[in-house]
Amino acid sequence: MNILLHLCCAPCAVFPVRTLRAGGWMVSGFFFNHNIHPYQEYRKRLDTVTAFAEQDNLPLITRDEYLLEEFLAAVAAKPAERCRYCYASRLEETAKAAAAGGFDAWTSSLLYSRYQGHEEIRRLGEELGERYGVAFHYADYRSGWQEGIRLSKELAMYRQQYCGCIYSEKERYAPRSGGK
Repeated sequence: MNILLHLCCAPCAVFPVRTLRAGGWMVSGFFFNHNIHPYQEYRKRLDTVTAFAEQDNLPLITRDEYLLEEFLAAVAAKPAERCRYCYASRLEETAKAAAAGGFDAWTSSLLYSRYQGHEEIRRLGEELGERYGVAFHYADYRSGWQEGIRLSKELAMYRQQYCGCIYSEKERYAPRSGGK
């Protein structure tokens, strides 16, 4: 069975790729992360995914589109709802690519992170899978959190310190109010 795995970044992809392959899947990667900020961060993540795919013999489809303005226009009025937009936009493009590529199923490395909204991702994935006629494969990869970190360090991967959007960058690096 062929599966298309949306890759949010290389460190989050290592454990899901290995788990899917161990389960008998033929895995291909798909990189579309149009809202990563700043642009240099976007390039680092794309370059790291590309290097990982080459090193791991992972077929890779990339949509090298940096759509910061589109992302900001969609979330600026309600930044607290940005994750839903982020999930929906990236998952929809993955579902479309899976349908166009004749894949049996698709999934996302977002399901590796303990910081992501698994139920929202699952709900959107199932809805989009139905819409595009390609099954969404839900798996909770969080059990491999520490193993994925270890493996990505062994592979000397660039490891980012925030989710990716301008808002998560601010939350990670900006001083907290109240002197804390």
